Amino acid sequence: MKAVGFTQHLPVTDPASLQDFVLPDPVPGPRDLLVRVMAVAVNPVDTKVRGPKPGDPRHDPPKIIGWDASGTVEAVGADVTLFAVGDEVYYAGNRDLPGSNAELQAIDERLVGRKPRMLGFADAAALPLTAITAWEGLFDRMHVRVGGEDAGKSVLIIGGAGGVGSIAIQLAKYAGLTVIATASRPESAAWVRELGADHVIDHTGDMPAQLAALGLGGVHYVYSTYFTEQHWAGIVAMLKPQGYVVAIDSATGIDLAQLKQKSGTFAWEFMFTRSMFQTEDMAEQGKLLNAVSELVDSGKLRGTVGQRMSPINAENLREAHRQLEGLGVIGKIVLEGWE
Repeated sequence: MKAVGFTQHLPVTDPASLQDFVLPDPVPGPRDLLVRVMAVAVNPVDTKVRGPKPGDPRHDPPKIIGWDASGTVEAVGADVTLFAVGDEVYYAGNRDLPGSNAELQAIDERLVGRKPRMLGFADAAALPLTAITAWEGLFDRMHVRVGGEDAGKSVLIIGGAGGVGSIAIQLAKYAGLTVIATASRPESAAWVRELGADHVIDHTGDMPAQLAALGLGGVHYVYSTYFTEQHWAGIVAMLKPQGYVVAIDSATGIDLAQLKQKSGTFAWEFMFTRSMFQTEDMAEQGKLLNAVSELVDSGKLRGTVGQRMSPINAENLREAHRQLEGLGVIGKIVLEGWE
């Protein structure tokens, strides 16, 4: 099969940072699907795993990354019960196993959802990782009730125009929340408004002052997608008593004691936890993706593709990584088709 990977962790400017390979087809395990990958999306985690590492580790065979894909089930393991050959699926996968930047991938069926019928493969590939991250952050970590019982409460989404923010805005609106999203450029502000944000503030400025100017005394929830440490003082100031904060970046150096007087709750969100630790509830990830598919097909969620590339090859993936490392990407970058 064709695949894109690397043998050495290098800057994206080096042509060897991502290379085209021909590798043996994977063999599915008992609970695995063998998926023919039709489209992939690129996420910040891809660039972090690919980039330079202390000690300059090498990989033989090549390391294949990629954690957003859609495709068609080509074969199933002996114990598979949820899918059949020919099913169209989408998923984010397991960070500890070979990724989706390959024509074929073996993936545990419990991590897989049925592709939205209303979306093509490219649009579907943009959703899994960010949808899982946004859903778990809102509904599992901050305990927003998906059925609308928390309607009228407010959430601040820092980094609203990014991949996770783009889905989190829509899911929060679906749950009935008032959404304040951050954006620092006219084009990103327009994007988050189009996705349903009720208010937009600039995370490069004084966010508490901007929130006050909107007549909002604080927010019940804060979803921080990046630079949490940089924004921490403002987050604490904006959070209502007994509110919730979730972060998906490393957020090193934050002082959680600053939340004590407000009895604030802080949680991490890492969508690979279930797959990495093979948790008892690992199948919830597949169920979550099926729920997202239903929301898309019923018109309650829309896709978040910001840019399309074709075909899937090392040159295009390097360009996608370069853009993500430069920040400022709106929505998701997707690649479709093999040469």
